[in-house]
Amino acid sequence: MEYNKFSKAVTQDPTQPAAQAMLHAIGLTDEDFKKPLVGIASTGYEGNPCNMHLNDLSVDIKNGVQSSNLVGLIFNTIGVSDGISMGTPGMRFSLPSRDVIADSMETVVQAMSYDALVTVVGCDKNMPGALMAMLRLDRPSILVYGGTIAPGCHKDKKLDVVSAFEAWGEKVAGTMDESEFKQVVKKACPGAGACGGMYTANTMASAIEALGMALPYNSSNPAISSNKKEECEKVGAALRHLIENDIKPSDIVTKKSLENAIRLVAVLGGSTNAVLHFLAIAKAAQIEFTLDDFQKLMDITPFLADLKPSGKYLMEDLHNVGGVPAVLKFMLAEGMLHGDCLTVTGKTLAENLNEVEGLKEGQDLIHPVSNPIKESGHIRVLKGNIASGGSVAKITGKEGFLFKGPARVYNSEYDANDGIGKGEVQKGEVIVIRYEGPKGGPGMPEMLKPTAAIMGAGLGKDVALITDGRFSGGTHGFVVGHIVPEAQTGGAIGLIENGDIIEINAETNTLNVLVSDEELASRKENWIEPEYKFQRGVLYKYIKNVSSASEGCVTDEF
Repeated sequence: MEYNKFSKAVTQDPTQPAAQAMLHAIGLTDEDFKKPLVGIASTGYEGNPCNMHLNDLSVDIKNGVQSSNLVGLIFNTIGVSDGISMGTPGMRFSLPSRDVIADSMETVVQAMSYDALVTVVGCDKNMPGALMAMLRLDRPSILVYGGTIAPGCHKDKKLDVVSAFEAWGEKVAGTMDESEFKQVVKKACPGAGACGGMYTANTMASAIEALGMALPYNSSNPAISSNKKEECEKVGAALRHLIENDIKPSDIVTKKSLENAIRLVAVLGGSTNAVLHFLAIAKAAQIEFTLDDFQKLMDITPFLADLKPSGKYLMEDLHNVGGVPAVLKFMLAEGMLHGDCLTVTGKTLAENLNEVEGLKEGQDLIHPVSNPIKESGHIRVLKGNIASGGSVAKITGKEGFLFKGPARVYNSEYDANDGIGKGEVQKGEVIVIRYEGPKGGPGMPEMLKPTAAIMGAGLGKDVALITDGRFSGGTHGFVVGHIVPEAQTGGAIGLIENGDIIEINAETNTLNVLVSDEELASRKENWIEPEYKFQRGVLYKYIKNVSSASEGCVTDEF
């Protein structure tokens, strides 16, 4: 079998002397030309703790690749820090960056004729972007997550990035002074690694490990640890096995392995962004997978993990009680997983889990099935006259299951932040933030700043929030996002008026404004579509090409 079936077009073809001359220029030998070329795609950059160490990990991975008689070639692509851009105009570029990452990785591997791909990823959009590229390319591939950050600490209390946002809310509410606020901000993020709770980065990393596209322990090994370094050095041998056996992402990512990934998201209480990203991942894999499939899996899977944002533990704590493999081993024993799914080790998920330790005795991070935090999954797909095309709620059970109250309407996240800061929002109200969808935002920005401000102001249990934008994995409270159709395209969320009664029901999975069909139709007749916020550049291209949130916000279906 040919192991260099793509790279031979440039390394073996005698009519390509210029290509071979250039490859000699970078230090490759005639012997190297016979080996598979492996692209190592790093999303490393200095501006973000989640990604600041990834270029170093890429070098460790390259060493392991070279030791496995492969040629490793590092290249870079972009990243956007969600934590830094949150609440600013920069957040509009976060979700579009997922597709730029996918496009750029696909471009380099195709253009350079690489035989295999390793992706080295950190912040939220890196992982789905990388996986979408792997699926489009369908060449032997492994995803490596840079790992979680260590917890910060102030006055014996563990901190993470969301602690900083919520501290701002407390300061606004007058329950925290400036000095204390500054201490929390300084200590929240002590170094390299992705945000520490079960937010989007850790959610997606964990789910991709369950999917089979990452090595065991990849998602829970901390960023700064010997475990992470050792894992990176093992990637080369694993990739060699994939190449020799022609095991491709299409052999690993199936309907059954997608179900494994989503059921782990349910058990861990993961981010609602997993819905958006796995819809896009399924499309890249050419697998039929819809919002209704998410709901079915949530209905049969309990929420068991006491992890932030709604719980008390961080990802590093999960690592210390056995990591994601221990959780998967527990789930397999409880009949929640398809153990026969192939993984990047070349073994099935069940075979991998035979070799790992179970959850540590006496741990209380993962509840037993007999005593769940919630008997069914925390992610609910709600439909109704506000969301005829669907919406996504994160209901852990701690918020209750029904919220009904008058609307407090804002036409942007910035207006909402100002309104919350001025004390406009009253107990019992449903905050409506609209024109923040994929086209209206544009880019469907995350609403961590307003939800954290609500929590910090002590209103977390007394108000709800709905939006056609989306939420950070760090968000908690009674919140509904991903509303389709969005306001920019004439969706009913754009027709709601202050004082309209909104009902959110997580038992019947419905989201309605209690206004007659006739009244909504009358308002629709008078509605005028706002101009797009961008008329050129990457966000204008995004507006013109992006699908709805219920379709994964993909940009390559025309």
